[in-house]
Amino acid sequence: MTKAPKSIVITGASSGIGRALALELAAPGVSLGLLGRQESKLREVGMLCQAKGAQVQVGCVDVTDAAGLALWFKSFDEAHPIDWVLANAGVTASIGPNGALERLAEANVLLAANLNGVLNTVYAALSFLRARGRGQIGLMSSLAAWRGMALTPAYSASKAGVKAYGEALRDLLAPEGIGISVICPGFVDTPMSDRFPRHRPGMISAELAAAKIVAGMGSNQAYVAFPGSFMLGLRLLNVLPFDLGSFFLRLLGLQPKR
Repeated sequence: MTKAPKSIVITGASSGIGRALALELAAPGVSLGLLGRQESKLREVGMLCQAKGAQVQVGCVDVTDAAGLALWFKSFDEAHPIDWVLANAGVTASIGPNGALERLAEANVLLAANLNGVLNTVYAALSFLRARGRGQIGLMSSLAAWRGMALTPAYSASKAGVKAYGEALRDLLAPEGIGISVICPGFVDTPMSDRFPRHRPGMISAELAAAKIVAGMGSNQAYVAFPGSFMLGLRLLNVLPFDLGSFFLRLLGLQPKR
């Protein structure tokens, strides 16, 4: 179990899981750095966290802006040496009618936010954690990283990239006292999940997801994945012949109908 964090940065904190994480972690003696693109919603979350006793600094910074992100992290760390970073910011997209791929421009924006944004966040924070020889970073992947979903090709690719990156970083940084947790949620009741075009099995609340993430990071779990039954099912698909796995995904409504 790692020491309870006192200084935490959360990207994508203005809504969804990021908002729930901020509220879960807000407490007296805790300094929160909340980053997002929706300034009014971000400030609303900040006020709610302050009401719970936390000290809050918000930043309207896009995670695709590597230089701006690095400057913000430097300023925040100077005042509140960072213990935890939650690289949570992300977007989604899905296929169109008749199996049309996501628009190329939309897919590139998605990859920039979900994958490059995670890298930018790690690069902005890591030098400070390395200098102190401690810290925990949570990288927001998805259960879609374990088996690409035909309904969301670009999203699946971005989350698979985050998963592989996090696995590599965990082995690289463990000897330095820095933990990496790859966060792999299933369906969580958020505005982003509302865009998924099919049934969402096993969906849980953002508040429950946040509690699971905080507990998993607190014990330095390599994977914080939930629900467990959904993750087990997707991992089992990878040992089945590919077409058989696709058949079961269709039964669950997670593949386009033929």
